[in-house]
Amino acid sequence: MAQPAAWEDHPEPLAVDSAPRPEYGTGSLADLLPTLAAGMGVPGMTATITDLTPADRVCVFLIDGLGWEQLGAHPDEAPFMTSLLATSRGGTGRPLTAGYPATTATSLASVGTGLPPSAHGLPGYTVRNPATGELMNQLRWQPWTEPRAWQPYPTIFDLAQKAGVHAAQVSSPAFQSTPLTKVALSGGTFHGRLTGEERMDLAAEQLAAGDRSLVYTYYAELDGAGHRFGVASDTWRGQLMYVDRLVQRLAEQLPQRSALYVTADHGMIDVPFDDQHRIDFDEDWELRAGVALLGGEGRARHVYALPGAENDVLTCWREVLGEQFWVASRDEAIATGWFGPPGACDDRVYARIGDVVAAAREDVLIIASEREPKESSMVGNHGSMTPAEQLVPLLEVRS
Repeated sequence: MAQPAAWEDHPEPLAVDSAPRPEYGTGSLADLLPTLAAGMGVPGMTATITDLTPADRVCVFLIDGLGWEQLGAHPDEAPFMTSLLATSRGGTGRPLTAGYPATTATSLASVGTGLPPSAHGLPGYTVRNPATGELMNQLRWQPWTEPRAWQPYPTIFDLAQKAGVHAAQVSSPAFQSTPLTKVALSGGTFHGRLTGEERMDLAAEQLAAGDRSLVYTYYAELDGAGHRFGVASDTWRGQLMYVDRLVQRLAEQLPQRSALYVTADHGMIDVPFDDQHRIDFDEDWELRAGVALLGGEGRARHVYALPGAENDVLTCWREVLGEQFWVASRDEAIATGWFGPPGACDDRVYARIGDVVAAAREDVLIIASEREPKESSMVGNHGSMTPAEQLVPLLEVRS
């Protein structure tokens, strides 16, 4: 592929190994439930987050879209959670890394299985199914793929229940039968409740239902507000105020010998609506050249090349995107630890990862206005390895 003369004006590409990498094995979302389950005596679990004190009854409250940096920037809207950050007041809050990409389907699978994306096999918002050649949306599970064939490992809830721990999930009824719930969060009993207050009250009841209990609860609407209106919006701040009250409500109901851990699946940044910050793949012939499928999302792209064009596509994307993105080949991304411990990747997952992987460094997106009109219109976005997206809170409350 000949290089257009315009490439001479592009900045130098970023080195792949200059990207910050998730702390798999010591401080990532995939390490949280194994650490908590190990403290409850579940066989085969290892406590890799070494500063967490075991508890007999544990609840994990995952707030979709609440990054560590966004929480720290809004103390007035989240006074209760902010109090858990202050070591001078007994707080033990700290950040975890979400894992790459920092997106809901990937992170929920990491939380529920205790495995990194290179093992559980949900390495992006949309990825290629090697068996069919089609893009699969792993959040909406479209087109249909047999869940247990796609993600065969047991969840931590499965393992805990088999070890005699009372396991339960308390979430919206809409999530009860979804394939993502089945592969990432199944095990024990699912309890659907519509309102946040109902979920908090029932989560506390479920904690008390066993001598050893592992309970998961979830709130999605903060993420939705961020996508539609941005994390700088009054709507997002209003949602943060509400979810802060939910955390306090649950904390005040904890039964004896309990610990509540508040975390999230990713952070979020607002991206301006102009050509400088939103690069449209559907209108950029350089980026389209040699590409068969465009997967992932705006800040974390999987690029699948036509046979034989892999090296040309990698070269082109590096030259065009310059210092705005970290751009790696599949093997480079695996070797440097983007999707899991360096060099480790299940065989069934390998071809799901793009021939080229592009992770945003600046406040920029690669949109696809024709094929992804809804995603291309979002204000708030996430997926990459910047601290605003990658760092999520781990807040602790003990009874």
